[in-house]
Amino acid sequence: MTSLLASLRLTVATMAICVVGYSAAVWAFAQAVTPETANGSLITNAEGQVIGSSQIAQGFSQPGYFWPRPSAVDYNAAGAAGSNKSPTSEDLKTRGAEIVEAYGATAENPLPADLVAMSGAGLDPHISEAGALYQVARVAEARGLQPAILENLVRSHSEAPGGFLMSGKIVNVLELNLALDAL
Repeated sequence: MTSLLASLRLTVATMAICVVGYSAAVWAFAQAVTPETANGSLITNAEGQVIGSSQIAQGFSQPGYFWPRPSAVDYNAAGAAGSNKSPTSEDLKTRGAEIVEAYGATAENPLPADLVAMSGAGLDPHISEAGALYQVARVAEARGLQPAILENLVRSHSEAPGGFLMSGKIVNVLELNLALDAL
């Protein structure tokens, strides 16, 4: 009986330290160091309502908006996953052909790869700057804007996540579309 009580005390103490204590320490550290990201990087509108997160992709399909990368989970953050399809999959080839057709890509005007390929989790909120610039003509036509205005908007929202270590720039699609709506 003594061994059982000692085992139970050890189990309770371990759970308190490893589950409650560790979780509380990580939460407190995150709140102190990066409260914005610790709370989900939420984006709110003028009324203070949460409209999305800068860390999770949202689906946009109207011609007047910049479109994100394709998502195997239909942008559902509760089920992040890739498609797990082989490069030889007919479904994957069909989906790719449909995407290329939706963008109106041709051999003379090829589509940037990130606009056809899904990200690993299906929730990548960013596209390449080249992918955003590729969409400028469609968005400008749908909104009746000059393409140069949208090109400047894309470039002003581009960032180099790796600094000087990376040559490519990326754009957060939700933030870009919110800036587009604010024009």
